[in-house]
Amino acid sequence: MSKTDLVNYIAEETGLTKADSSRALDAMMKGVITGLKKESKVTLTGFCTFTAKKKPAKDGRNPRTGETVKIPARVAVTVKAGSKLKDALN
Repeated sequence: MSKTDLVNYIAEETGLTKADSSRALDAMMKGVITGLKKESKVTLTGFCTFTAKKKPAKDGRNPRTGETVKIPARVAVTVKAGSKLKDALN
């Protein structure tokens, strides 16, 4: 499902216009990003938990050439499904 499909779904389910649905979805995504930056964790109870984890710099290897390369430090995001999401899919 693309963002456009999701906006259309939200509009149909809520009766909002597509423009309002798009703004609502954008605000939700911005809220998740802000929460991850401030607290490193955002929990949507029963649905999922987003967690930001700091990964240290490390040495890697180019599999094609065998050359050692530096992999910079970064922040990785993990998503863990909640019970309601798991139940809905099974």
